[in-house]
Amino acid sequence: MIRPTTSAPFPPSSPNEPAAPAARSAETLLANSPAPERAQGFSLALELLRNKLGQETFASWIAPMQLLAVDGHVAVLALPSRFMAEWVRNHFQDQIRQALEATLAGIADVRIEATGPRPIEAEAVAAPGDAAAAGAPLSASFEPRYSFDSFVVGKSNELAYNAAQTMAAAVGHGVSAGFNPLFLHGPTGLGKTHLMHAIGQSVRARLPRARIAYLSAERFMVDFLAALRARDTISFKQRLRSCDLLMIDDVQFIAGKDSTQEEFFHTMNEIIGAGRWLVISADRSPQNLEGIESRIQSRLAWGLVADINPADYELRLNILKTKLAAIPAARVPDSVVEFLARRIIANVRELEGALNRVIAYSNLTGRAVDVDFAREVLADVLRAHARRLTIDDIQRRVAEHYRLKLGDLLSPRRARDVARPRQVAMYLAKQLTPRSLPEIGRRFGGRDHTTVMHAVKRIEALRATDSELDRDINMLRRALDS
Repeated sequence: MIRPTTSAPFPPSSPNEPAAPAARSAETLLANSPAPERAQGFSLALELLRNKLGQETFASWIAPMQLLAVDGHVAVLALPSRFMAEWVRNHFQDQIRQALEATLAGIADVRIEATGPRPIEAEAVAAPGDAAAAGAPLSASFEPRYSFDSFVVGKSNELAYNAAQTMAAAVGHGVSAGFNPLFLHGPTGLGKTHLMHAIGQSVRARLPRARIAYLSAERFMVDFLAALRARDTISFKQRLRSCDLLMIDDVQFIAGKDSTQEEFFHTMNEIIGAGRWLVISADRSPQNLEGIESRIQSRLAWGLVADINPADYELRLNILKTKLAAIPAARVPDSVVEFLARRIIANVRELEGALNRVIAYSNLTGRAVDVDFAREVLADVLRAHARRLTIDDIQRRVAEHYRLKLGDLLSPRRARDVARPRQVAMYLAKQLTPRSLPEIGRRFGGRDHTTVMHAVKRIEALRATDSELDRDINMLRRALDS
């Protein structure tokens, strides 16, 4: 786990040796920290970058990046080719540095280097006509945590999951899966990329010498255009069309690119015609891919089209619990897990990213995780996901909770059994809506803004001493959140 560091110097190793300067503490802690701790911090940084840059950009340029070493306050990062390293340096270095500063104590800068090309991503893998090189086994990198075992299955993704397993089992056995290609589609962040990595890893484990290529459609386009400029399209064609399994992510990004679509169409035909396997993903069904040629749409729909729909509450809850089970040192109470499952509904990636963010901030600040802490850390995310909550919603929920009539909260009655629930409703209206104090007062029977201000302060003070009231408010907030 990442632990917050302090600026206090380390104690001297001997009575005559001065203490190390305070500025070196975080650096030394980081340099000496266990590899799993650094790996987790780097993994959290990647999640932050995925959320910030979007899945398409992340998959093409950031996902292949590795934490090579730590040199003082500098994180040394590696990418598989000089081209990629230069591109990432020029476009994303500041965002990468900020993400690592947030998740790895002591990091103040990054250095991005190239480790050498991988076969599937290199601009020139084999010289034209070099059949031996062109036929060499391809290499594709897969994220180990994106396996079939770690994929949480629910009604919204069951078909896609079963189809992916069937495809993975069929590769190399000389039998038909009953479909080819497999086309996975759904909104971003629901698990398409996870399933593609799972297919690749499953085939790789069973057939280590299988030629597997996995790349984004954007990468397909960049490499193809580079081959055109170099007048060397032969090696590009050879290394993809000779694959046993070809997987291309986010195919919608070749929309409107005529020459790329032409090459993509012939690559599909060559792979399928040779009895090899093809997996494609997109954010919508083949028929709804605007800017994609009709012959490509028809070819994509020829196999099995499996959609992945947004996860329901139960699946979101199971996803968070599964992720937490893999981080045993994390201390996240069930109330926070349920809160995140209710509030982060757009996609699984944002849901997992929100959990990572809460854990990272807790580790860096030393604060315990509770619902209020999660709400504070994720304020911007929650605003983006929030349904427009109204004062009417709050009044109805509070009246129902305290078994009052709605009119009681708006009436001039001052009896305690009415006044306290009214103050609670005013407090929640101030906390959960953007309405001003005067407007809230008007919605509570035309009361003055000073009455609302007094109610807010009174409830804030009572929550610290009245455990029953505090439980009521937490219960009401959970109900309103859902």
